[in-house]
Amino acid sequence: MDAPMHDSPYDLLLDTAVQAARRAAAVIREQAGRPGGVRDKSRNDFVTDADERAQAVIVESLRETFPRDAILAEEGAAGDGEAPVVSGRRWIVDPIDGTTNFMHQVPPYAVSIALQEEDEIVVGVVLDVPRDELFTAVAGHGLQVNGEEEGVSATDAFGEAFLATGFPYRRFEHTDRYLDVLADILRDAQGVRRHGSAAVDLAWTACGRFDGFFETGLNPWDIAAGVLLVREGGGRVTNYHDDAGLTPVFDQQMCATNGPVHAALLGHLAPMDDVRL
Repeated sequence: MDAPMHDSPYDLLLDTAVQAARRAAAVIREQAGRPGGVRDKSRNDFVTDADERAQAVIVESLRETFPRDAILAEEGAAGDGEAPVVSGRRWIVDPIDGTTNFMHQVPPYAVSIALQEEDEIVVGVVLDVPRDELFTAVAGHGLQVNGEEEGVSATDAFGEAFLATGFPYRRFEHTDRYLDVLADILRDAQGVRRHGSAAVDLAWTACGRFDGFFETGLNPWDIAAGVLLVREGGGRVTNYHDDAGLTPVFDQQMCATNGPVHAALLGHLAPMDDVRL
């Protein structure tokens, strides 16, 4: 299947990212139900042979076409640093976002690939592996889901907002404050879901399935592609201080919404505006 085209100067780069994601997804599917070589990176943070093999396939694909581009990837070996702004281009790669889900055969889990140019994310690809659903975005050229244009929801009342989040799973010193914030959101919003893949949560916010997503402690590879998906779908992405640009990608604070409920969600998150897990 050909990659979706967004009629942009980045379509060759997009096609390369999509093909890399599909090659990685094939590796992941081969390992589904029998993940091998599970190892702890830190508390409740795992890597499997499938993560490493999928990343190797992605890096090979990117290097083959764009050998001079930098790569920042989750599994270390291909990481070229984490400075927010780069000179030239940098790919930001998560071979399996939702590794714990993958280990337990629980969807969703996804391949996430973003392209950063200077101080901007310009290409985003999220491939939901179990659903074989492809989300793509190019800066200034919109969001597509399986090649069809999509966008954020029209929900404008926080009481009707259907939200996604992620729970703290590595550090727990702020758990009580987090639970207080979550309790307020549960009381005031329509509902909250926790799926275990930030890339998919952002993709589903971008196409209107969720009205917003919030989480603390995320890494750039978890969210770089998803941030562009939401923005190109017509939504807003900031940290808890309402700072936009690259800040939420590298600041470990994520507030992404359709736009109309953004201020209300930030208000609920204010008690955690100094927390980065």
